Amino acid sequence: MLTKADVEKWRRKGIEALERACIATTDEEKERIEIADFGLGEFERTGLVVLTYLNTSRVCAKELVLLPRQTCPEHRHPPVEGSSGKEETFRCREGKVFIYVPGEPTAPIQAVVPAGREHTYTVFREVALDPGEQYTLDPNTWHWFQAGDEGAIVSEFSTTSTDQNDIFTDVEINRVPEMVE
Repeated sequence: MLTKADVEKWRRKGIEALERACIATTDEEKERIEIADFGLGEFERTGLVVLTYLNTSRVCAKELVLLPRQTCPEHRHPPVEGSSGKEETFRCREGKVFIYVPGEPTAPIQAVVPAGREHTYTVFREVALDPGEQYTLDPNTWHWFQAGDEGAIVSEFSTTSTDQNDIFTDVEINRVPEMVE
């Protein structure tokens, strides 16, 4: 679990990364940046900083800030309330990001699967994105991603996001973060 001090520390790091990338944010946006540690207590290895600009009944726009080699764990966005699931496009803004999806595995992959959690990663077709490149995922597709050695900032454009409904291969994950004093 994250403490309030942890959340503030990582929020500041996220804001600094966005500012370095010349991505302007309002004070209100800075206050609502989410620190997703997935309940694993290993934020620097598995987690991400999330700024959601907009999430309506039709569209969603976010900035995802990843530390060097930080991983967003394998998951999918299932159908919810009559939708087919979330379709999302990732556009790399800064750094490098490696996205893994179903298909012929890439060998060797450039990511480093988090030690001790190898059994929770099942898709290994690699899509490497440099700044300005993007990739679109179909709804309900298993995927995971990791920043390169310098970290990354990724813009996510998608249909409605219902993060609380995401399904992870790692049964220990809790998508809705818990915070202690």
